[in-house]
Amino acid sequence: MLLQVKKAHYLHDYKLHIQFNDGTKGDIDLKETIFEDNRIIFKQLRGIEKFKKFKVALNTVCWFNELDLAPEYLKDKMAEQRTRTGSDPGNC
Repeated sequence: MLLQVKKAHYLHDYKLHIQFNDGTKGDIDLKETIFEDNRIIFKQLRGIEKFKKFKVALNTVCWFNELDLAPEYLKDKMAEQRTRTGSDPGNC
């Protein structure tokens, strides 16, 4: 099955709640992703108001500047953050 983002909504700061087509759902903090990559496409999202301008399209999260992050990356990052914080690794 091809992994797809089905829904996403803004929480606060650089955090989103994402639901995938395989039933996985949870919160992800993208601040590290946005601020550690120095490419211009990421720098454009460092203002919170611009970061909040995203939509679910092309089966993932996309921003106004044409940045999109692979669903696999989002799911892996979500799992990594759960492990790091000791959160429940199951579906939230």
